[in-house]
Parts: sequence; C-alpha cells; structure tokens
Amino acid sequence: MTASTAAHSKSELRQKIRAALGNISPAVRAVESSALCERLQAQISSARSILFFAPLQDEPDIWPVVETSLALGVHCALPFFDAPRGIYGAKRLTTLATDLSIGKFGIREPATGCAEIPLDQLDLVLAPGVAFDSSGRRLGRGRGFYDRLLAAASGVKCGVAYDFQLLETIPAEPHDARVNFILTPARCVCRKRD
Repeated sequence: MTASTAAHSKSELRQKIRAALGNISPAVRAVESSALCERLQAQISSARSILFFAPLQDEPDIWPVVETSLALGVHCALPFFDAPRGIYGAKRLTTLATDLSIGKFGIREPATGCAEIPLDQLDLVLAPGVAFDSSGRRLGRGRGFYDRLLAAASGVKCGVAYDFQLLETIPAEPHDARVNFILTPARCVCRKRD
C-alpha cells in the first residue's frame, strides 16, 4: 500500500468511525464507560505513574479512573501541548480541582504550574484513538501528535476504545506508533506480533 493510498484509506475509515461515534447515546456511553473503567482499574493496579488522557465527548469517559488513581497516590499525568516545540509532553496532576486548564485544542490539560514528567519515566500510557487493530495499530485523528508522544514514551502503551473501534486490521504507515494492548468495555486484547 502506497503512502497516498494508506492516507486516503485512513481518512475514509476516520469518517466512518466518527459517524458511528456520533450515534452513541449518552446512556450507552455512560454504561460502556463504566464497564471500561472497571476493566481499566483492574489492569492498572500495579502502575505507579500513568499518563491518562482527558476524554473528548465522543471518547469513553475514563475520568473516574483518574480521580481514583489520584486518591490512591498514583502519579497521574495528562498530556499538554508544548507550543514552542509543537509536540505533546506530560505534566503531573496532584488535584483535579486546581490542576486543570483548557489547552490549545479545547482539551483539558494540566495547568501551567504543574510539574513536567519526562515521557521516559512513565509505567503506563493510555491512548485514545479513532480505531485500533489486533496488531496494536492505532488510527488517530490525523495530526500525528499521539504517534510522536507514544514513540517518545516508555512503559506499556494501552489503547482505550469502544468495542466497535477494535477492527481486524487498519491501514498504517511507517510513522504510526503501536500500542501493546487495547482495552474496551468487553475485552482486553494483547497485540499480535507481525
């Protein structure tokens, strides 16, 4: 598959999955998010430093796990956009009441005063995506920010998605970063080796 063919296929798949995401009712999102949070909480029990993500409206709501993890003393971080470098980094959260602001793309990020955490000091990185496949490929929103973040981060990388976002295979390009496993409300899928 050529780069232009892969890019076109990725664009078409993004449109298809986004349409399906737009059809999820708030009630279904709440039930599926709750199931995913239970599964996620069980999977991350041994992690001491976790990079979470602030879910967008169409993504599973994992925010309760952030709150629980902070209460348990886990080092919790969120991505922040480093404008001078044009990439995402990670900053530690200590309390949600004071440590959040709205970032460049309208996404919740750590406030300016939060301490930066080097990406190579994380045990676990949770990654949202438009779609994932059983080989750990991740289809993002198309700007490559998470691909660069995942490539720079240490630790285990976990995709987080609804069940219908886990496909048999998705188009990929050489720069696309992979995850080690994918959690959905109903299952945990470890990455198959190519």
